[in-house]
Amino acid sequence: MRRIRIGSGAGYSGDRIEPAVEVAEHGDIQYLVFECLGERTVALAQQARMKNPDGGYDPLLEDRMRAVLPVCAAKGIKIVTNMGAANPLAAARKTAEIARALGLSLKVAAVIGDDVFDACKQGDLPFMEIDGSMKQLGNRVLSANAYLGAAPMAEALSAGADVVITGRASDPALFMAPMIHAFGWPMDDWNLLGQGTVAGHLLECAGQITGGYFADPGFKDVAGLARLGFPIGEVGEDGSLVITKVTGSGGQVTAATCKEQLLYEVHDPERYIQPDVVADFSQVVIEQIAPDCVRVSGGRGTPRPDTLKVSVGYLDGFIGEGQISYAGPGVVARGRLALEIVRERMQLTGIAASETRFDLIGIDSLHGAALSAGAGDPYEVRVRVTGRTDSLREAVRIGNEVETLYTNGPAGGGGVTKSAREVVAVASVLLPRELAAPRVQFVEAAT
Repeated sequence: MRRIRIGSGAGYSGDRIEPAVEVAEHGDIQYLVFECLGERTVALAQQARMKNPDGGYDPLLEDRMRAVLPVCAAKGIKIVTNMGAANPLAAARKTAEIARALGLSLKVAAVIGDDVFDACKQGDLPFMEIDGSMKQLGNRVLSANAYLGAAPMAEALSAGADVVITGRASDPALFMAPMIHAFGWPMDDWNLLGQGTVAGHLLECAGQITGGYFADPGFKDVAGLARLGFPIGEVGEDGSLVITKVTGSGGQVTAATCKEQLLYEVHDPERYIQPDVVADFSQVVIEQIAPDCVRVSGGRGTPRPDTLKVSVGYLDGFIGEGQISYAGPGVVARGRLALEIVRERMQLTGIAASETRFDLIGIDSLHGAALSAGAGDPYEVRVRVTGRTDSLREAVRIGNEVETLYTNGPAGGGGVTKSAREVVAVASVLLPRELAAPRVQFVEAAT
């Protein structure tokens, strides 16, 4: 039976680069996939593209490509990535430029068509998580990008692409594209696509499945986290899957790490909705078959949905923040006094904030006072005050009030930081899939 090996090169935009090089050099892989696009990243990238029409792609694209292109070209490893973000064509051109500078002759493909801003505005689609619709947000909407499936990426690979760069796409689809290309899977074989989605979901977060997100000292100890290895998926044409990593790299691949990753960000294991298939994880079997070697089977699927999820980025006001630290005896009491002072000052000076938070980091900033009661006094705390405003000017005033605690009490405050920033929020709509028209565009990188 034919098999391919797919290496994970990144689990998010700012991920480490050297584990990807290690996988390419020593993983005996045929495909290297970089998953670098979070929910909010596309909207931020659209902002960057507005300022620079040649920008809007992943800020680490150049560093990553310079690091991996030579070894991938030498070994015939194909690269698939969503580092195109808001501008996959510009990312492909930059990659081709880097390849030429390195003396490499490569075919680079951009998958475009995930930008469905106009279609969403014309349809005035309702939001899934918040009240209202696209038109009601008016000019506050920055972007609307549909989650594309694996088909256009597989098409690019079948047309001879060495590097495939897309924008917004389903994370598992990045990994399914090599499977569909290599094995000729039909796009209506729902069980194969369901098992392929299992593989993609397990690999998409890179170091999480090799012990990174899993590690918890004293409960789930993981060795070698400073040089954590990224995962490799060995996939058969029947959808069979083995997860492993480069021998000698840090971390571990176990049944437990795979089970945790399988359930990561999954609301309904029987209906994990993707653009290509509705995957069913409920019958998945995970077996440890050797050290750092886990077999995964049992993924299934049902027909794909008629709509595509669209991630809509929009401006949602401003956030102002100020922080200050206290240490020594009575820090919690001094910290709480500091919070009360700022709370009262914001009322006295008329700071117009629609939402506010008053936290003691290390005491109640994550889960609130109710769950944090009885924790006892630490040696140090950090006060944090945040507020949402309609203007940058009002947001700046919040941090300024925290800064005045330096000399206006309570005693012993230090290390003030303050910031004010525009908020880019994200919500979702569902778009009829026929309104998205992805296509492949090649950029030659011949030397």
